[in-house]
Amino acid sequence: MTSSISAWFWSERFWLPENVSWADLEHPPPGEQYPRVGQILYALPLAVCVFLLRLLFERLVAKPCAHILQIQAGVHRQAQPNAVLERVYQSKTSPDTRQVEGLSKQLDWDVRKIQRWFRIRRNQDKPSMQKKFCESMWRFTFYLGIFIYAIHHLWSSPWLWEVRQCWHKFPLQPLTTGQYNHYVAELAFYWSLMFSQFIDIKRKDFIIMLVHHLATIILITFSFANNMIRMGTMVMCVHDASDIFLEAAKLANYAKYQRLCDGLFVVFSIIFFITRLVIYPFWIVYSVLFDSWEMAGPYQAWYLFNGLLLVLQVLHIIWFYLIARIAIKAIFKGKVSKDDRSDIDSSSDEEIHSSCSKNPSQTLKPKDGSHTGILNGDSHDH
Repeated sequence: MTSSISAWFWSERFWLPENVSWADLEHPPPGEQYPRVGQILYALPLAVCVFLLRLLFERLVAKPCAHILQIQAGVHRQAQPNAVLERVYQSKTSPDTRQVEGLSKQLDWDVRKIQRWFRIRRNQDKPSMQKKFCESMWRFTFYLGIFIYAIHHLWSSPWLWEVRQCWHKFPLQPLTTGQYNHYVAELAFYWSLMFSQFIDIKRKDFIIMLVHHLATIILITFSFANNMIRMGTMVMCVHDASDIFLEAAKLANYAKYQRLCDGLFVVFSIIFFITRLVIYPFWIVYSVLFDSWEMAGPYQAWYLFNGLLLVLQVLHIIWFYLIARIAIKAIFKGKVSKDDRSDIDSSSDEEIHSSCSKNPSQTLKPKDGSHTGILNGDSHDH
């Protein structure tokens, strides 16, 4: 039963072009190696190691850096203990007017006192500036390291300069150590993000990021299985490029280096536009759609890969729309409302307005003076 399901799932006619079999990929020429599905499974235990490494990094590196930069954890005001309100809060953090009025009658409290209690209680759950700094520093470190590594082994690759070579003799292309290390590291990182997304700072685009991580994991895994690795490494490199500067801008914002934050955000916006809305669709996706069709011919998995790449492109457009919308608010209205990715609720009488200058970098600072950013990368993504 298991073998029949496996045979059905890994059908050659689905995953591979015509006249190519798994046996062809299992018997490369002497001195060469083709990717095997089992090799990518090492990313799962490695993802646990990446997650534990992140915890150590935040504790031993990021936190000391935060202390040096005088970024404090902060202590929020505690709400008055109340079992009735706490039960309501656990099911709904922002009750509607009818619920508030009902609680007011039940507890014999003033409506404003009920509203104030929920504001204070929500503030208790806000992540501290130090926690945000540590999270961003970890992502910045990974994105920078993996991007440098990717550029190092891609720079001498002919397909970086002539993208059609990604499909030369596809899928019978040798796997290099650099490609394998890049793939496993990226996949382990995105699996660790899937684990940590449920404990990290929650944002409004939680579902979008979940879809992004899932699509990325599927793309990485199955592009490795059918040896679409040359194009895959370039896709990952393009995604990591802008995320470096977003995380760097966050770090500068938390450390209150405003001019540096402004400059980094401008660089991030430009690189995001160039990589995600120019290079990615008109160079990479175009090649996967047309060059691969011409040189390797369409096959069933071809439609799956192109569909996932187009899903990522739709997400890029959504994210750039958020960037542009907030930038327009900064330019034409002279102020920026709360970050579109932040679901942190600020009270009108308790929020602390940021001192960010009136320019697009204000997107990095919600009214409560914290920063949650527009992207993850992946993102992320990344």
